Formats: sequence, structure tokens, C-alpha cells
Amino acid sequence: MTIGEKMHQTLASLETAAANLKTFSLDTQDQTAKQMFASYSQQLENICNGLRGRVNYLEQQEPQYRVMQPKQQQQKQ
Repeated sequence: MTIGEKMHQTLASLETAAANLKTFSLDTQDQTAKQMFASYSQQLENICNGLRGRVNYLEQQEPQYRVMQPKQQQQKQ
């Protein structure tokens, strides 16, 4: 697995975790828990934004790390 694939996989996992926390926030009636889950979700979304920026930078600097590139080439053939 390339570094690009690992970073994309990590980003997807973090986005899933953030979405789960947001769902927990919406599902609970406990206001303290609701605020806690919403705060954690926001923190993870901020981390995702930072990581997404790094992934974009990496793909610009090292095109071979683009995860979508091999799939797009296969579709063209």
C-alpha cells in the first residue's frame, strides 16, 4: 500500500468517525453528551481538513501518489 493510499484510508476513517460522533450528538437527549459529541466531531473535521490539505499537497508534488490516477487511466483504456 502506498503512502497516498494510506493517507486516503486514514482520511476516510477519520471522516467516518466524525460523522458517527455527529450522529451520536443528534441521537442523545443528554445535553452534556450532545455538546461533547458535537465538539469531538468538530475537532475531527478540523483534523480531516488539515489532512486533506496535506493529501492534496502530496498529490501535487508526487503525482504517483494520486489514488484516483490508476483508476482513471484504466477507464480511458
